[in-house]
Amino acid sequence: MASYYNADTILYLNGEYVKAAAANTDLFGQTLHYGYGVFEGIRSYSTVTGKTKIFKETAHYDRLRQSALALNMPYVWSNEELIEATYEVLRRNNLQDAYIRPLVYAPANMSFNRNTESFIMIAVWKMDPFLGDKLLRVKTSSFQRPNPKGFKIQAKATGHYVNSILASHEAKAVGYDEALLTDMDGYVAEGPGANVFFEKDGKLFTPALGNILPGITRATVIELCDELGIAVEEKQFTIDELKKADTAFFCGTAAEVIGWQSIDETVFPKAWNESAAYLIQQAYKNRVVEMYEAIENQ
Repeated sequence: MASYYNADTILYLNGEYVKAAAANTDLFGQTLHYGYGVFEGIRSYSTVTGKTKIFKETAHYDRLRQSALALNMPYVWSNEELIEATYEVLRRNNLQDAYIRPLVYAPANMSFNRNTESFIMIAVWKMDPFLGDKLLRVKTSSFQRPNPKGFKIQAKATGHYVNSILASHEAKAVGYDEALLTDMDGYVAEGPGANVFFEKDGKLFTPALGNILPGITRATVIELCDELGIAVEEKQFTIDELKKADTAFFCGTAAEVIGWQSIDETVFPKAWNESAAYLIQQAYKNRVVEMYEAIENQ
């Protein structure tokens, strides 16, 4: 049995709480055959008061709805009912520090006609930082991110992630920790499931929106930069420009904030723990366990 669940694991499935080992899906579903579904990656944390809190739950469920509507998938759930269900799944699985995976999937339909219904699943499991906690050796991928005119690139769609899997496999097969993809014009785009920032002379840079997923963690990093007085600029830049950086990092719900050691064979010169990026990493760790307590105590 997969490490994501065991015989006692409970998930939320179309309004009911069921054992993961007993859950099933239609083998003729469009999501399985065509990658036609949408999902979210969310984290919950044990906060400083010991309470379980889901980080930016409303933003994540807003994006789930927007992703579904962008793909013409019927979406009938409210944020309130899904957030309540998520907390209940966490409680039933006795988890606080957890990864949360809502998935909206399609019914059996081998045609390309619009569906009249969608289904939903919410699963939770314990997961360490997705890319570990050591500085990463990153490889420029031979794969590019999809053309935004060919996909709804702002949607977190299941089929889009074949691109991420191929890029990650390629990098790891030759000894790197992760891949970095460019866009159709050759500019830096993002990693597999993670946005990218680099630091130069105390200022942070990140790819502008348009050819990337608008990450919720990315938006949080920009918020933290504003609070800490760290300048940040969204722009297009090349791999060559990135290789002249002082340091760089990935960010995402699964990865959180994780620094790089190098890109290809170029090692970044600045010590990670002396960088502005390191300050962001520490601020992010503090934010996810303290943010809600500050709000509740106002």
